[in-house]
Amino acid sequence: MLMSSVFRALFGRRLTEGFAGKLVDIFAIVATLFGTAAALGIAAMQIGSGVSIVSGSGELTNNTLVVIIAVLTVGFVVSAVSGVARGIRYLSNLNIVLTIGIVAIVLFLGPTLFLLNLLPSAVMEYIGSMFDMMGRSLSWGPETQEFQSLWTVYYWAWWISWSPFVGIFLARISRGRSIRQFTLGTIIIPSSLLFVAYGVMGGTSIWMYRDGAPGITGDMPAPEVLFALIDNLPYIEWLPYVVILVLAIFFITAADSASVVMGMLTSQGDQNPRLWVVVFWGLVMSGIAIVMLLLGDVMALEGLQQLVIVTAVPFALVLLVSVVAWFKELRTDPLALRMRYVETAVNNAVTEGVDRYGDDFCLKVVEARPGDGAGAGIDSTDESYTGWYQRTNEDGEPVGYDFVTGEWADGYDAATGEIPEVPAAELATARESTRAEGVGDRDRQ
Repeated sequence: MLMSSVFRALFGRRLTEGFAGKLVDIFAIVATLFGTAAALGIAAMQIGSGVSIVSGSGELTNNTLVVIIAVLTVGFVVSAVSGVARGIRYLSNLNIVLTIGIVAIVLFLGPTLFLLNLLPSAVMEYIGSMFDMMGRSLSWGPETQEFQSLWTVYYWAWWISWSPFVGIFLARISRGRSIRQFTLGTIIIPSSLLFVAYGVMGGTSIWMYRDGAPGITGDMPAPEVLFALIDNLPYIEWLPYVVILVLAIFFITAADSASVVMGMLTSQGDQNPRLWVVVFWGLVMSGIAIVMLLLGDVMALEGLQQLVIVTAVPFALVLLVSVVAWFKELRTDPLALRMRYVETAVNNAVTEGVDRYGDDFCLKVVEARPGDGAGAGIDSTDESYTGWYQRTNEDGEPVGYDFVTGEWADGYDAATGEIPEVPAAELATARESTRAEGVGDRDRQ
């Protein structure tokens, strides 16, 4: 589980496991470290703003931010000790439910009719303007230059800096999934939800600003906007506390998952890095966030943004090459090899038929001598054809699949996400049974 491993198909094992591969992993660590630290610093600023507003304690101070980050770091350590299957999983599920609940509350207590009209038109406007916005550059003038510096380049760099740890972490928990499932589960469905969430929250802010709602101004600090929006909604004096909880959980899960990935990258790809390594990277991230906030003072947010941009640029080059390497890697996938085998077999059969009988022939499947026939020169029983990405449990042990009943051997329930305890002997038996099914059954599935 190293970022450099994707380049093995492109550059070979020697370069990938040598200095070049280590350099890629170092870039991934640096991008993850500073990109996540910046996100944690911004989250801490927003939590601090919420605490100040809710408690009425006045202006947010650096000491308050340090205390907030320290408390959240303790929460992250507890989550890290609990492991991925418990700590991050439970907190992430809770955060999703709470976030969807907050968006739903804002939708129904805010300008509902305005938002229902805004969402579809905004999505179509976004799609229609996308190519025009993508074509804009610094030549458009100072206004475009300022906007792209504050938004386009910053968020471009932020997504790049998060890509190593998010990609590796998702790969770790998605082993055995198809590309279609992965794309639906990590890109299309979440992006669709984000369209709605950003539309609801942003649309409500715009509506309140145009309506002259108290506390909503054009020059207010970014971390205060969310709480000012909530303050103008009726009947929900308790909602700011939930928002603070959501932000805190985000901080904890981001630090935990990023630390796990950096632990992998610094432990030669070990999927279960030692606990002290994970905690070390989490503390380093928190330390960087604290230092940037203390040094930046009123310019802390701008300093964090510039830090993300600077550290993401080298990794952008790595990502471009990784796209090429990934497509080349896909050509060695067992399914891709089998499909090419099928195409080769049919072509060979047709070619031989035309050579022997011209146009007057039909295809009939009969046994041929070894080395002859449609599949000549291809050993379809080779591991490169028959191997599959084996789904594993949280301990890394292979899990069998029953192609008749369509159930996993560990009894995984997709609806509840629960996995009952299964004796190791049963897992081993199921695994052997799955292997015995052969390529034919796998192809039918």
